[in-house]
Amino acid sequence: MGKVVHFEIPADDLERAKDFYGSVFGWKFEDWGPEYAAFNDGRLSGGFQKVKKVKSAGALIVLYASDLEAIQRRIILADGKITKPTFTFPGGRRFHFSDPSGNELAVWSNV
Repeated sequence: MGKVVHFEIPADDLERAKDFYGSVFGWKFEDWGPEYAAFNDGRLSGGFQKVKKVKSAGALIVLYASDLEAIQRRIILADGKITKPTFTFPGGRRFHFSDPSGNELAVWSNV
């Protein structure tokens, strides 16, 4: 009870969002009409909801990757931006990035 099982990310351009997250994280998508695309990475499901304008602020979604530097390079190549460089904390290392729609997420590694 209370376990996160699904999350949605707003996107002003669904095709651009799918291209970005597909190329960076390898996610596959299933379209549910012109305003929604779902994904499942094998552990967690989510989706992209089409919106006119993405509003910032809210919960920070943190994704896991064992190789932070490789993911940073993929994000930049896919037109994302690093918004907070990698920093170390007692639980590992992480950095923050914004996707092409302007959503801020983080990537964490414990290695």
